Order: sequence, then structure tokens, then C-alpha cells
Amino acid sequence: MTAELFQQITAHGAAVNLSSRAKFRLTGADRVRYLNGQVTNDVRRVKADETLYACVTDVKGRIAADVRVHARDDALLLDAEPDLREPLGMRLERYIVADDVELTDVTEDWQLWHFWGGAGTPAGMESPHHLLRSARYGVEGLDLWLPASANAPTFDSLPLLSDADLDTWRILQKIPRWPHELNAETFPPEAGLENKAMDFSKGCYIGQEVLSRIKTTSKMPREMIAFESDVVVNAGDELWHEKALGKVTSVTQHPATGLTIGLAMVRQGTAQQGLRIGGNAGLPLRLR
Repeated sequence: MTAELFQQITAHGAAVNLSSRAKFRLTGADRVRYLNGQVTNDVRRVKADETLYACVTDVKGRIAADVRVHARDDALLLDAEPDLREPLGMRLERYIVADDVELTDVTEDWQLWHFWGGAGTPAGMESPHHLLRSARYGVEGLDLWLPASANAPTFDSLPLLSDADLDTWRILQKIPRWPHELNAETFPPEAGLENKAMDFSKGCYIGQEVLSRIKTTSKMPREMIAFESDVVVNAGDELWHEKALGKVTSVTQHPATGLTIGLAMVRQGTAQQGLRIGGNAGLPLRLR
């Protein structure tokens, strides 16, 4: 990301094509009750004009997927990372037993766009479409669902971000992503999702007991940190204080300062000890 693009995004916003994301539709009388038993947030409170962020967790409370859910009159729609299309579909299908629920993969049926800033609704939209409030990239914006056959929308005043530019933006915003910070080893609170993707009063779901215990004790194996460094840091580099305490998960270059910035998963409570890159003799990094 260039410094000029960073300034433009910060001042005016941007648009992103997310059409490659996996998309599923849930129909049937039991769809809300069923999905509420599969995810960490309360599907019952999702509104028609917004998305709900949630995690699908395994029986041990670790993340199997992070999803965005929105409700229509006759269905629930959810989207997830592209490489979760098959495993998430299989996971959701596995727990449909005697429920009046039908799961359909609609990945190829819909375009999905996200934008923030600008003059409002983009030009060139065709009906039907769904426009939903969403802060998936750290600022209030809108998700736009369009039929796959429709013309792509036009964002006249907004830059369309590449995948690389979007990744830089989400690291700047300290947003975890599958499979870097979010993966089968991660509990949602470790990635800072406790107040973003979880509802501890909603009742039972798969993995709920473990996550409630983490909430009660405030103890978890790791936590996500955001850092900056004057030297090059690579994803996978170990972070040390007397011993290895974690690993770098995402890195990029700050478009304004040129510093290396990134995210890492480290042992809980160790971030303030003065972490060094690669070993005890490595250069220190700074939290941001």
C-alpha cells in the first residue's frame, strides 16, 4: 500500500470485492435455533439491516471458522473465508439431525462487496440486492450482496483495494484473520474476539463450556498483540523473553512510516516483558 492510498483510505474510505468468500443459505423453521447452537454469538438478535460476527468452534472451544451472518425473511445467509467453503459446509451439515433446516452452498450465486466512506449507495446496482451495516474492517461500513449475474457496482469516489492492500489495512486495524491468527489452535478470546463475536448469556452452543470457563477465570494460553519494528520481521519468527513465548502471524510495512508492523500470538501476560525477535539476542519490538 502506498502512502497516497493510505491517506485516501483514511480520509475517504475504500471498497473491497469479497465475492470469492464462501457463502451459505440456511432455510427451514428451525434455522435460527439450529445456527444459534453452532456459533458463539446470538443469532436471535441479528437485525435485517446488519451483519452479526460470530465464530464456529469445536467441542474444545477452538475456532473452526469465523463467519458473518445476516437474516432475511425466509433464510439466514452467512459468509466465511474462501478456503473454509468445504470444511465449514461439512461441519454445519454434520449437526443437522432432526432439525427443520436445509443448508445450501450459494457461493457461486452471489457477489459480495464491502465499502466504507464515499457518498453512500454505489452506482450500477441491480435488484434484488441486500445492503447491510458491517464493521468487518474496523470502521463502520456496508456489505453489499448482489446476484452473480448482476453488473458489478461502481464505486466512483472510492479506491478498490487489492488483496495485498486489504491485508495491510486489516493489520493496521489489528484485525485477526483465518488462518493466520484464527485457526484450529485459537480460542476466540485469544484473538480479542470476546466483545466482537461472542455472547456469554445466549445459552448453549458447541464449545460453550470451555469458553465460559475462560471468561470466568480470565485465563487462556495465548493472546494476540500488535507490534512495530525498525527491522524486517517475517511471519513465523519466534518472539522471545528468556525463552520462546510466541510467533509472528502477520506482517506488513506501515504505508506512512515505513516501519514493519504486524500481529503475533504470544503467551498470555508476557507482552509487557520486552519481547525480542528470534532469540534473547534479537532486536526488541514495540507494542502498538
